[in-house]
Amino acid sequence: MKTPDLLELAARNLRESMLRNSLTTLGIGVGVASLVAMLSLGVGLQKFFTQRIERAGLFDTVMVSRGDYGGFGPRARAAAATDSNRPLDEGSRLEISRLPGVLEAVPDLRMMTHLRFDDKPHRAMVAALPMSARDREAFANIQGSFFSSGSSTEVIVQKQFAEELLGLAPGTDETSNSNEPSPALQPLLGKELVMYYAQRVASRTPASGQSGRTAASPQPPGPSKPVAPPAANGASASDDSMLSGFSVIPHNRTLRIVGIVTGDPDTLRGPGRARAFIPLDFAEGLQMVQPSDVRDPGGLGGPTYTQLSVRVENPRDVPRLEDSIRRMGFSAFSALDASRNLQRFFAVLDLFLGIFGSLALAVASLGIINTLVMAILERRREIGILKALGASDLDVKKLFFAEAGAMGIVGGVVGVILGWMIGRVINAGTNIYMHRQNLPSENFWSVPWWLVLGALGFSLIVSLVSGLYPAARAAKLDPVKALRYE
Repeated sequence: MKTPDLLELAARNLRESMLRNSLTTLGIGVGVASLVAMLSLGVGLQKFFTQRIERAGLFDTVMVSRGDYGGFGPRARAAAATDSNRPLDEGSRLEISRLPGVLEAVPDLRMMTHLRFDDKPHRAMVAALPMSARDREAFANIQGSFFSSGSSTEVIVQKQFAEELLGLAPGTDETSNSNEPSPALQPLLGKELVMYYAQRVASRTPASGQSGRTAASPQPPGPSKPVAPPAANGASASDDSMLSGFSVIPHNRTLRIVGIVTGDPDTLRGPGRARAFIPLDFAEGLQMVQPSDVRDPGGLGGPTYTQLSVRVENPRDVPRLEDSIRRMGFSAFSALDASRNLQRFFAVLDLFLGIFGSLALAVASLGIINTLVMAILERRREIGILKALGASDLDVKKLFFAEAGAMGIVGGVVGVILGWMIGRVINAGTNIYMHRQNLPSENFWSVPWWLVLGALGFSLIVSLVSGLYPAARAAKLDPVKALRYE
């Protein structure tokens, strides 16, 4: 039997029992719709989390810390054990910044300080940001502007801290948890904020033959210019004094508020997130006392850092860079390390969602078997006539396979459309709920092309498998008995 004749005959048979075949096809569509809806939700959630991490600039960032600070897991501690006492100072920072593929190595400068606004004191964590942070997602909808330069005396405050500065009650501003600009906070822009901090000033002891006074006296408190960093060898070129420690001098600087953001761009910081941000170059000039200064009082030739954020040109270079940093004696961690566990989680989630979604398709396959078995009983004389005219058992099998495949393809198309609509409704309902909670709208649903093709292919395969038994049963009919059947 020729293929066109076979397809025409299959289409005619499907039209004769339109209601029963339509219900069977709809059952397949519902099964495919449940499969597509569940998998699209898993794919959408994975895409949502991945994009958030990418937009936060975490996939191309390696966090570096001292090897004896505990590191990030047994592997990091073991790799750093050979040189765990090496300080994470300016020399180490420059060495890391010269590694292949590194764009910048930014020190993590943050300190709990006192801020005074409108003659009222406020305690807040202040963090330093490089100018490259302008492109991060956290500053995409900044109210106001970013820093004009890396050394400007400007500050960006967090939204809830801005409410505190203006004396607004928590929850007064409905946009406090969203990225939308707040008219209530607009008067804060351009106002002055005084920051009180502790400055680290190196103390010197005179060389032999000099008086017992220190060669360099610390500056008195006040809004004076920041002290310049000491020379690389720990002493200036104009004296022979030796560094013996450092002094902590109280200082204050007046800052101008230029922007308001929702939160700390360092999303992995946790409870240590900052509430105010200043330019990195300006912060380095202040020489604020860091927690690492207490741990490393011997690092008198310059500042030591608790942590560095190292950005690379290509995220594919992150594993190689981590190994290089660990060989230097430091601990290294990146979001890629955490994303591997995240990918495994979503792989298991997609597997379970696919299994549960396939249950409805398995039930629909029983409908295909039932429909085709009933068709055999109704068309026994027709099958007998086909065999009497010379149709082979293979031709009869092809006929029933064509009918099963047609129901599978049509049901797959209907199922993909239904699954797409279900996903849209779920996503819209979720965003309505988030909008009522003053949260920004997000897309938690995605139907990639491979899911569409996979659903259609899976529907066709299930339909053909379901047609195996009816096709084999029809092919075994005796044409003589079939012609006598009433």
